[in-house]
Amino acid sequence: MRNLVFWCCILTFGCGVAETHSPPTAATLPPDLRTRATGSDWPCFLGPTGDSVSTEKGILSPWPEQGPRIVWQRSLGSGYATVAISRGRLFMFDRAGNHARLRCCKSETGEVLWTFDYPTDYRDLYNYNGGPRCAPVVDGGYVYVYGAEGMLHCVRAEDGKVVWKVDTIADFHVRQNFFGVGSSPVIEGDLLLVQVGGTPKDSDAQTAGDRPKGDNSGLVAFDKYTGKVRYRVTDETASYASPVLATIGKRRWCFLFARGGLVGLDPATGKVDFHYPWRARVLESVNASNPIVVGERVFISETYGPGSALLEVKPGAVKEVWTDKEKGLRDKSMQCHWNTPIHVDGYLYGCSGRHLENAELRCIELATGKVMWRKHDLTRTSLLLVDKHFICLAEDGILRLLKVNPKKYEEVSKVELKLPGKDGKPDPQGEPLLKEPCWAAPVLSHGLLYVRGADRLVCLELIPKKK
Repeated sequence: MRNLVFWCCILTFGCGVAETHSPPTAATLPPDLRTRATGSDWPCFLGPTGDSVSTEKGILSPWPEQGPRIVWQRSLGSGYATVAISRGRLFMFDRAGNHARLRCCKSETGEVLWTFDYPTDYRDLYNYNGGPRCAPVVDGGYVYVYGAEGMLHCVRAEDGKVVWKVDTIADFHVRQNFFGVGSSPVIEGDLLLVQVGGTPKDSDAQTAGDRPKGDNSGLVAFDKYTGKVRYRVTDETASYASPVLATIGKRRWCFLFARGGLVGLDPATGKVDFHYPWRARVLESVNASNPIVVGERVFISETYGPGSALLEVKPGAVKEVWTDKEKGLRDKSMQCHWNTPIHVDGYLYGCSGRHLENAELRCIELATGKVMWRKHDLTRTSLLLVDKHFICLAEDGILRLLKVNPKKYEEVSKVELKLPGKDGKPDPQGEPLLKEPCWAAPVLSHGLLYVRGADRLVCLELIPKKK
């Protein structure tokens, strides 16, 4: 998965540190460039609460025939990463030629402020593109990016200057996973939690019967200011799901849905509470959907075999509430591929199915796994919850507005965005703006919706600006 990228100095545990900075203060934050007064930032994968849920109100519903107004658009290189937004700045991570590239733009206009890049020679084993999969993570005055080849960088949000970097392949003996690095890091206090995975130094090449393990580097906690390793834990190899942080009672948790199953641990210390095996038996299977935490229960789902499970967790223990494990293929509650479902009032909404021909949007009852409704022929989709509606982005580029309804599929609007004509307005007969595959999750920040296709990022006005 990750390939050869270099770096300069080696410190403890082989972590490279270019320079050391003091913890940022309000004075070191870059100026806020926003002009839109309402709404919130979207600084990491799946938003500020990590569940693709927005608290913003006042969305346009229904949409005009040609969809919400296009504010700006910009061409992209290869990759599948969503954008991150903080203080009027948008950070997009892609690949141009043989360089992985992070660009900082004004979020409201698309104007490029600075560019940071580094060389990469990543090649996908399954002929997918060689661009980044992980969303940038913004924290205070810093931005963290984790490339498909395994290079981890911390740069300054104001100018893109490198603060520190780590070559995870070299330092943790990582063997390339199926589709490169695809688990976005998360911030917990002064830690950057990164699903590194890894392979012992003496491990042979992967074979059909092999079940490779990490080298106690399944999850690595870095000091977010210096890049120094604070702890490393679990022999699990990496998946494509991101670590999920939650508070249950008075206890803080990190849930890591790794390649072989769910690991529950204390994010401050790395102490592991439990490991719950959950993976298809076939070698070429991955876990890619983030865990969903509701109260004391955690929902996990995959699409290659066992399907979904709802678990009740307590310190040192995990108990099954229900699972798809013994159900036949057609009877499984949900089999999520790379999308993460959304919980609303006791129901989960998400895309189930591995391939186009069996993909369907579903609503299930969380407590029992009962399927409430299903909708075929949408292709595989990603959801964002806002103002009692779902923004539904399909991989074929179709954008839909749906009402949250556990009783039935309720579509409000549907649009295929088109390239503007000579008059600057969308041309109904023009080329689609979003070319498949549209696999990056939608992003909403301060009333503006950002959707990504194969080679383009489009900004739409979902919530009209108040005058």
